Amino acid sequence: MDLGLKGKTAVIAASSQGLGLAIAKELVKEGARVVLSGRDESKLLEVCGTFENGQAIFKKADVTNPGEIKELMAFAIEQYGRIDILVNNAGGPPAGSFESISDEDWQKAFELNLLSYIRLIREALPYLKVNGGRVINIASSSIKEPIPGLILSNTFRTGIVGLTKTLAQELAPYEILINTVAPGRIATDRVRHLDEVRAADTGLTIEEVEDSAKQNIPLKRYGRPEEFARVVAFLASDANSYMTGSSFLVDGGMVKSI
Repeated sequence: MDLGLKGKTAVIAASSQGLGLAIAKELVKEGARVVLSGRDESKLLEVCGTFENGQAIFKKADVTNPGEIKELMAFAIEQYGRIDILVNNAGGPPAGSFESISDEDWQKAFELNLLSYIRLIREALPYLKVNGGRVINIASSSIKEPIPGLILSNTFRTGIVGLTKTLAQELAPYEILINTVAPGRIATDRVRHLDEVRAADTGLTIEEVEDSAKQNIPLKRYGRPEEFARVVAFLASDANSYMTGSSFLVDGGMVKSI
């Protein structure tokens, strides 16, 4: 299937590693031009070198810094003249129980995992309106089933769903479709870190934690980043012409809710 991504420009937040980088690779494979971003300039330079010349460029940007978000969008326009796709992504907040989380922790998680998405959309919107476009908000399976020990993520990821559903109504007249994609246990450094935290808390080995998690997944394995990225690529493409305001789980059947 031709996804119609050739010549499209995608800005991808937090894309120097993990799911963001996997999404960038998939979009490039489909012919899109991508602007990578993240806080670590050396890592961005390294991963850009893995793409063929001209397929990917980067701009250092901390998504909690509104000025750097503005600069990111301006850079994309300066380099490519248009923005067709915005992929909102951010690192996960720290694990912890309600009583262990401070006001500062709450504020930081809000700015990282919800306010950053709001600001990214706001800055990209004037450019997306020109030709229509796609916005993909990366969340977590916690939008359907809260994950124990991740109260910060559980709270702000569900906020992304409310933002997505509301903006679907407001952006539709401009032919801008917006959706949320929620990963389950995808084999990334973030999931590995959470498994390590779980192992430390329970006294289990990391292998025992992983095996236990896999038993709760009907497919009995963690997902691969490229599997997740293919779903995002479809939703970001012209092949998706009638789905907006929805949330999609990519979790191997792990979440039991309807």
